[in-house]
Amino acid sequence: MSSVETLSAVQRRLNASIPQQQIRGEMEARIKRIGRTAKVSGFRPGKVPFKILEQQYGAQVYQEVLGEALEKSFASAAEAQQLKVVGYPKFEVQPAEAAAEHIDFSATFEVYPEVTLGDITAQEVTRVNYTLSDADVQNTIDTLRKQRTTYVAADRAAQNDDQVKIDFRGTLDGEVFSGGEAKDYPFVLGQGRMLPDFENAVLGMKAGESKSFDMTFPADYHGKDVAGKQVTFAITLNAVEAPVLPAVDADFAKSLGVASGDVAELQTEIRTNLDREVQRRLKVRNKDAAMAALLNIGELEVPNAMLDWEAQNLQQQAVRDMEQRGMKIPKGMTLPAELFAERAIKRVKLGVILNALVEQHGLAAKPEQVQALVQEYAQSFEQPEEVVKWYAADPARTQEVENLALEDNVVAYVLKHAKVSDKAIEFKELMENN
Repeated sequence: MSSVETLSAVQRRLNASIPQQQIRGEMEARIKRIGRTAKVSGFRPGKVPFKILEQQYGAQVYQEVLGEALEKSFASAAEAQQLKVVGYPKFEVQPAEAAAEHIDFSATFEVYPEVTLGDITAQEVTRVNYTLSDADVQNTIDTLRKQRTTYVAADRAAQNDDQVKIDFRGTLDGEVFSGGEAKDYPFVLGQGRMLPDFENAVLGMKAGESKSFDMTFPADYHGKDVAGKQVTFAITLNAVEAPVLPAVDADFAKSLGVASGDVAELQTEIRTNLDREVQRRLKVRNKDAAMAALLNIGELEVPNAMLDWEAQNLQQQAVRDMEQRGMKIPKGMTLPAELFAERAIKRVKLGVILNALVEQHGLAAKPEQVQALVQEYAQSFEQPEEVVKWYAADPARTQEVENLALEDNVVAYVLKHAKVSDKAIEFKELMENN
């Protein structure tokens, strides 16, 4: 017989027992199997007396058999009572006499939380929108031109956007400091690569000119030996080069992948790609707003097991992101769990709320939605049909798309039922986020 106590909204305790004879029988069978090959001094393999084997291996075998029996008994009871167990139970075995018929135990564990959903119609949600303009397309073309800037020698004073090449020597208390000296060092004025006071000293100089000036480094400068200190720089300007932007012509179009060199085709392609990115970012922003509204209406207690699992996932993802950015992460390094606690709580709560909402309102993804999303994503690649095949080849990949389609359904539900106000967003703000 077993019984389950409710300790909290998500915590339960199972009280049950296991027949002592069951443990003894399994122990004896295992010890005999061990005896077939066990090497014990003074005995041939297979000829070791059972009592000696029991003395040597009994404690270990008992723990193994008892542990398996506890897990099996717990799993059976949980299934019988339809408990949605989260994580691993903590077992406590009550001391028992050798002659006792049963071994009593308790298992404390957590269950999947129940959620109470409030009134979504009372939630206020701001839906952002933006309409792509011709100016946005032109600005993007201008940015692409700047990325392909070349430089030609200029017989004039240096000005912003020029590339200059200089020799410099910086001293602190008469001594050159670390990183304070270079020859023919190139940089573009106005890009912020050098400190403002340094760039201001170079502005207006001509090739062949030299000068000295004092400059104070910011207190938070990464070079600790000069941070917050005044130094003296001696510089010589070797060259001034003016920027030259490529013309928007056939060569420019071809450099951007338009084989025909047609500028109109280039503009159309840029508009298409830019609009796709705008829509993606709007979708992310509006999804975040909808999910925030759902968090406001969901009341639940979060199991610690789910929080620990989610925090661990976030930790691992953070390390992977750092490695992808080129950072060298020491083997076995872990980030403090508390850094992810708040995000973990939100993600777990949101997951439970989404499951409840989907179940209550039939918001599961439909096959045609999944296919449409795959097709849409595939269009950003040169061979869309290969991308479609790639997704179809692995159910796990398809599942990822199903999850996205499900999120779309949830967002649509929230925006349909909540108090929604529309707001036009600035292009710069939209593109600087997400």
